[in-house]
Amino acid sequence: MSVPLIDAARAAQQRAARAALAVGPAHPLARLLLAAAALAAATAWDAGHRVTDLHPARRNHHERRARA
Repeated sequence: MSVPLIDAARAAQQRAARAALAVGPAHPLARLLLAAAALAAATAWDAGHRVTDLHPARRNHHERRARA
């Protein structure tokens, strides 16, 4: 089930992660996007959603291969 607050929080987190990887976590844009992601996650939390709604558990976590 897709919920708009969860979708917004997930999208904000992905944008922030991409920016942090591209320009570094100390860059002003990355910091702004990280703050926006935190705000989106807090809004979803305040609406009653759990962290696992945003970050579902991996099914094959133990079978994941190491990167070369």
